[in-house]
Amino acid sequence: MQVLSTLELRNIIESSFLPTRCQCSLGADESLTVRVFDRKSERIDLMVTGIQASKLDSSRAISDLIAGLRYDLKNHQVAAAGEMKARAR
Repeated sequence: MQVLSTLELRNIIESSFLPTRCQCSLGADESLTVRVFDRKSERIDLMVTGIQASKLDSSRAISDLIAGLRYDLKNHQVAAAGEMKARAR
C-alpha cells in the first residue's frame, strides 16, 4: 500500500538532492526512474531504473532509497574523478 501519491513521492526524492537537479519519473509498469544531473554540465551523473514505487510505503523506505542513491552518486563521482586523473597522466 502506497502512503503518498506519486507526485508527493517525486517531490520528496527530487528535493532531497537540491541544489543539484534531480528528475524522478514513473513508468507504465509503476516503477520509478531517478536521474541526478551534474550541476555544471547538466550531464546525467546517476540514473537508476526499476525502483518499485509500491515498496516505498514508509518514511524509512523512502529515506533508505535516498541514502542509497546518494551513496551511489558519491561513489560514481569519486570513480569519475579517478578516471580523469588517470587520463591526465
